[in-house]
Amino acid sequence: MYFMRGLTVLLVLLAGAFAPGARAGGDSIGPLAHIQSPPPSHHFPNGITYVYTAEWRIWTAGTASLHLDAAGGQQRVTGGADATGVVALLFKVHDRFESRFDPRTFCSQSLEKRTEEGLRQRDTQIRFDYGRRKSVLEETNLRDHQKKRAEQDIPGCVTDVLSGIFYAASLPLEVGRTYIFPLNDGGKTVDVRATVEGRETIKTDAGTFPTIRVRPEASEGVLKDRGKMWFWYSDDAQRIPVQMRARLFWGTLTIKLQRIDR
Repeated sequence: MYFMRGLTVLLVLLAGAFAPGARAGGDSIGPLAHIQSPPPSHHFPNGITYVYTAEWRIWTAGTASLHLDAAGGQQRVTGGADATGVVALLFKVHDRFESRFDPRTFCSQSLEKRTEEGLRQRDTQIRFDYGRRKSVLEETNLRDHQKKRAEQDIPGCVTDVLSGIFYAASLPLEVGRTYIFPLNDGGKTVDVRATVEGRETIKTDAGTFPTIRVRPEASEGVLKDRGKMWFWYSDDAQRIPVQMRARLFWGTLTIKLQRIDR
């Protein structure tokens, strides 16, 4: 069921392109990689939910959602991913994610993931301890209740696979430029290179949007040496994540904005 694994990759949204997983090894963080604080004029779309459909060939394979709100002094991003229709009968996907970050700096504070993908069921919590410069991963296998704990080095500020969507949206995104930033998913921190390729108009169920196309790459991850990924953000102050696409060895999977709930 490779295409359902790919669905999970995109429904996690950034994980497939960026996340190295909880393992050691890989390249070190380069001197150019850093997290930029949002500009004073930046507006977080709190209270808004973006709802997506995932398409593989001629089928609707699943749904996904993103929601951002304020939680005390932090920003909280929640996301979900579910297989639907015939695909759900063949391979169940029911994933939930929650990320928290500092709105002043965009430094991630924590990431929680509850993933149910076929027979694989995991409850994962990642905490970013900047005082010790460590990411702390604690994971429970929900089928056999085995537990895992791991620590990895991190720089002074990182983003994660969920809040990274909104971090990229806060960047200037000038065509032709590449933005490099550190991302951590509980394993080795990697450099993400986000190249702004150009502008194009994207038609979705939620409307037609002028967009900016961004291609993320990383030294490790699910898509390394096996495919490419793109994000389309609305070309306006809102920077709505309008579309995401992964081109893998078994085909192309596309997530398009279906509606915006306010």
